[in-house]
Amino acid sequence: MLILKNAKIYTMAGARYDKGYVTCDGGKIVAIGSMEDCPKAGKDDQEIDAAGMVLMPGLVDAHCHIGMVEDAMGFEGDDVNEMADPVTPHLRAIDGINQYDRAFEEARQFGVTTVVTGPGSSNVIGGQFTAIKTWGRTVDEMIVKDPCAMKIAFGENPKTVYNEKHQAPTTRMTTAAILREQLFKAREYLEAKEEYERDREENEKPEFDMKLEALLPVIRRELVVKAHAHRADDIVTAIRIAREFNLDLTLDHCTEGWLIPDVLKECGCDVIVGPLLTDRSKIELKNQSLRTPAILADSGVRVSIMTDHPCVPVQHLMLCAALTVREGMDSEEALKAITINAARACRIDDRVGSLEVGKDADMVLYTGHPFDYMTRVYMTIINGKIAYTQEKG
Repeated sequence: MLILKNAKIYTMAGARYDKGYVTCDGGKIVAIGSMEDCPKAGKDDQEIDAAGMVLMPGLVDAHCHIGMVEDAMGFEGDDVNEMADPVTPHLRAIDGINQYDRAFEEARQFGVTTVVTGPGSSNVIGGQFTAIKTWGRTVDEMIVKDPCAMKIAFGENPKTVYNEKHQAPTTRMTTAAILREQLFKAREYLEAKEEYERDREENEKPEFDMKLEALLPVIRRELVVKAHAHRADDIVTAIRIAREFNLDLTLDHCTEGWLIPDVLKECGCDVIVGPLLTDRSKIELKNQSLRTPAILADSGVRVSIMTDHPCVPVQHLMLCAALTVREGMDSEEALKAITINAARACRIDDRVGSLEVGKDADMVLYTGHPFDYMTRVYMTIINGKIAYTQEKG
């Protein structure tokens, strides 16, 4: 059993302990509480004295492309966009991730223990995101949830990519029409399969279609849809289509979300804001603001913050959150945005995002308050095992 004691603990589940302990066994959190209730270590237990340090759940990056756009490589390490077909729901992130990308090590060094990574935004339907830990021998061993989400994209990116190829979509109308067409086809495909199962003698089995098969969990509302949308009009289009097909939607990037906070509050969707530390590299980013998370959170929207790695390197996730506090976001909400809110937005909060009994033992020990720029990660623990420690490097 692993015992961490004497830490200042931010559980991100409501409780805080000025001087507390956490015990872990079998990769899970077994107990958490004040030091007066801390069990004595047995001869086979590992004990860590965290006096003077802050213990938090491992950070969750709710939207990035780590392992799919490899560090310090060009075309050979870029597997994030298949730009030959605007409809690719059958692509799976796990088939494009290099778990030996150096960025995973840097993620651990800065306390990021779970990443939600997947295809980029060149296609109207890009493919399947996966949620994985940042430590493990193979992607298969790192999986938290796969698939975790289906990526769709609106606005400038699909327009630009396919305009250069002289094929659709080259307008926002066509992007929306292509998405609707695929969702209609998937719904009909599902109905045909269900009719066949109800009466195999009277109905024909529909011909297998791998793209439509991949969309079935979307239609059944079993798989969240990550909508790449920067501009306010694209955000509203994503909401409109989600309502038409009863989709479980998150609004990713949401750069101009601060212009329509009341609309976002009414729709009830999780919003995943970022990247926040980039230049305004394209037209859609002209209204980019570090105040967006604060404005949305103050309006009652559940906000997460992402890096969109490699747009912002994954190790700067905590820095992104800290800067939103400087720009008016509540400190507690900012910490939630990179822990429990991020986990909820990706539908993995049963495993990660907070320190609670029964959840994965993913934790980070900081030498001081995590928003202090002089604070360092002393130790990162994943699945109850030490994945990084400052002592060893």
